[in-house]
Amino acid sequence: MNIPSQLLYTKDHEWVKVEGDIATVGITDFAQGELGDIVYVEIETLGERFSAEEVFGSIEAVKTVSDLMMPVSGEVLLLNESLEDTPELINTDPYGAGWLVKIKVEDQEDHLLSAEDYRKLIGD
Repeated sequence: MNIPSQLLYTKDHEWVKVEGDIATVGITDFAQGELGDIVYVEIETLGERFSAEEVFGSIEAVKTVSDLMMPVSGEVLLLNESLEDTPELINTDPYGAGWLVKIKVEDQEDHLLSAEDYRKLIGD
C-alpha cells in the first residue's frame, strides 16, 4: 500500500500536502481501495470556508457513498475539475492526478497523522 511519508493524514483517510499556506487534499490509497471503483465526486464548495473535520463534499463508488472531511481549516481555492469527467483518477493516482481540492490554510490543527501513525491506524 502506498503511504507517502511527506504527506499528513487524517483518521478519516484524507491526505494533505501543505506548501506554505496552500494545502492540497485527497483521499488515501487505502480509502480508494476500500471504496472500490469511484464513479462520481461531488464537491461544490469553491470559495467556502471549512473547519477541520467538516464535510466538504462526497465521493460515490459502485459500493457506497462517503463524505469527504476537510483535514485542516481553510478556504477552498481550487477544485480538481478533471474529476468531473474522470473520477477514476482517484483510483489510479490518489496522490497525484486524483487530488480533490486546494485550500488556503487558516489553521493547521494537531490532529493530523504522520505516515507512520497512519500505517498503524489502518493496520499496515
